[in-house]
Amino acid sequence: MARLPILVSHFIFLSLLSSFAAVLVAGEDHEFGRTIDRKLYGLKKEKLSHFRLYWHDAVTGSNPSSVLVVPPENTSTTAFGMVRMIDNALTLGPEMSSKLVGRAQGFYAQASQQEIGLLMAMNFAFLEGKYNGSTITVLGRNTVFSKMREMPVVGGSGLFRFARGYVQARTQWLNMTSGDAIVEYNIYVLHY
Repeated sequence: MARLPILVSHFIFLSLLSSFAAVLVAGEDHEFGRTIDRKLYGLKKEKLSHFRLYWHDAVTGSNPSSVLVVPPENTSTTAFGMVRMIDNALTLGPEMSSKLVGRAQGFYAQASQQEIGLLMAMNFAFLEGKYNGSTITVLGRNTVFSKMREMPVVGGSGLFRFARGYVQARTQWLNMTSGDAIVEYNIYVLHY
């Protein structure tokens, strides 16, 4: 049992050492990495795109899209420590009957002891049109009872390779008893 702190300290030391080494070689050509011309990969001029989607978080019902995977281990009023896995519908309008254009897949966790402040980690996986198969990745803090929340776009795939930007989330509807919610997401993303 006494070896655990030693292993942890070795892991931290090796992680820091490898990070330092990566900084030293950044921008130089080596046998394991090289600088490449972005035009070879079809990366031309960067574009700014805006999407408005509605995120449907169904906690209740016969087929919930948000399931509890880690219950809170305490009796805090904020449910600190709770984790939910999601596969939420993304639609064009706030009604569930509106056209489905993607899925928000990932998890959110209650990361604050003082307020309802979630850590959100999710991919917006598109299912329609030219974006079908592409994803936008969001990772950030969501203070649920704030009128507007902003979280960063940290990457993407397909048409959103090298993506960066932000999302603004605004609750459209929330059932305080069940936890079911509809949230409007405005996504501003720079991509090639």
